[in-house]
Amino acid sequence: MFENLSEKLDGIFKKLKGRGLLKEEDVDVALKEIRLALLEADVNFKVVKDFIQHVRDRAVGKEVLESLSPGQQVVKIVNDELCALLGTVNTRIQLAPNPPTIIMMIGL
Repeated sequence: MFENLSEKLDGIFKKLKGRGLLKEEDVDVALKEIRLALLEADVNFKVVKDFIQHVRDRAVGKEVLESLSPGQQVVKIVNDELCALLGTVNTRIQLAPNPPTIIMMIGL
């Protein structure tokens, strides 16, 4: 499942990176594809909706960094938002002092 999502995002990013100048319609098309890829990967609809809105707010109408093309800028914004969504704090698993440690896995 993660491979499929990763492949889809890579394909979307390749399309964006190849363009020197992006129009708002190009960003909208890419965001629709990202939304579809996330929903197909069983990401919650509200999470996807909020994520896409955050990316759109940051991507549309913003100045592009001198070192990046507009396509690369959108890829960077998506990457930053995914990192923020998944969390930036690394937490350790707390193992039970006496085995067994019970771990519940949800989803997938």
